[in-house]
Amino acid sequence: MDINFKESLARRREKVEDLFEYEGMKIGRGTYGHVYKARRKDGSDNKDYALKLIEGTGYSQSFSLSACREVALLRELRHPNVIHLHRVFLSHVDRKVWLLVDYAEHDLWHIIKYHRATRASKKPHPTPTNMVKSLLYQILDGIHYLHANWVLHRDLKPANILVMGEGSERGRVKIADMGFARLFNSPLKPLATLDPVVVTFWYRAPELLLGAMHYTKAIDIWAIGCIFAELLTSEPIFHCRQEDVESNTPYHREQLDRIFTVMGFPQEKDWKGIKMLPEYNTLISQFGNQKHSYSNYSLAWYMEKHKVKSDSAAFRLLQKFLTMDPTKRITSKDALQDDYFIKEHPRPSADVFNGEPIPYPKRECIADEDNKDDKNDAGKEKNDQAKEPSGKRVKLSTNNVHQALHQRL
Repeated sequence: MDINFKESLARRREKVEDLFEYEGMKIGRGTYGHVYKARRKDGSDNKDYALKLIEGTGYSQSFSLSACREVALLRELRHPNVIHLHRVFLSHVDRKVWLLVDYAEHDLWHIIKYHRATRASKKPHPTPTNMVKSLLYQILDGIHYLHANWVLHRDLKPANILVMGEGSERGRVKIADMGFARLFNSPLKPLATLDPVVVTFWYRAPELLLGAMHYTKAIDIWAIGCIFAELLTSEPIFHCRQEDVESNTPYHREQLDRIFTVMGFPQEKDWKGIKMLPEYNTLISQFGNQKHSYSNYSLAWYMEKHKVKSDSAAFRLLQKFLTMDPTKRITSKDALQDDYFIKEHPRPSADVFNGEPIPYPKRECIADEDNKDDKNDAGKEKNDQAKEPSGKRVKLSTNNVHQALHQRL
């Protein structure tokens, strides 16, 4: 590239620090860098935005292909329940990329944590029924849009489900963190070969834990079922220890044990394809002699303990999400037409808070040096330590960035 043209372009390119005020307004740490709350310096609007800083690492100042992947997808996605990418700023001097996205005051991780705390304080305040229904409906609406456009999210969990606070989009769900998302229309190679481990453990479908190579939209549906159960009970339904979270092996004995302790052991008559999964022999060798010990467990038994009746519309829909056989799992399209939303009152609302005062604390700004609390303040669970879906990194140069942003995934 002509050096004079390059210098001229750099002078004309708008800089994020000239347009937005964000110093001292750090609100957390994402997968690839810091996140700041920002406002326009010229006052042209009074909206709050989130600035997501993606920093290069190492001597070569490379940055994650997951970040490229997220930007490439968000540039093309437009839906009320998917986070909106307003603009990308490239800073060649200090090798940084800034993403300007919607700012959301709340997320499901903090909302569920709030209700769990009220129960522990002996002043239980369960998540309102109409709020649970509205949250679930909007999550499904966003996921149906992604799936209809051949996109798998692959990392659905409460921390990645944002909820807008006061303002024009009050109470609207925004599905965020698309770094694990992938197109799945005609993969050139098995998805599991590209990304051997996806979805945070507690929300990972059983077929992933058993090494499925060509997994489907059903993995997102399982994760939505886990989130739904958590909204109903204020407890993660499949929580377990995370000792080998850095492993690139999808099989996880403790996580499978937790699923079986809630759901019971899968029967071959109910899941005919289980024998074809790569880790089936490992499953039988480790659990074959103790299958009978799970015979008294079922989803109905678990939810009844949490005061969710097995004859309720909520439970019947949950059961359709948390079906072991992915080929029998409900789709997002069918779930949106379920009796839980269509026939049972209250109906889902565009404002999940239903016009009521919002009881949840607002996000707090944190000091730049306060690294220990970054993840908590960003709304990340303790177990949110999963590696990026691909270990590849790309050198932060103009050509590489533009190529990565424009290529089909």
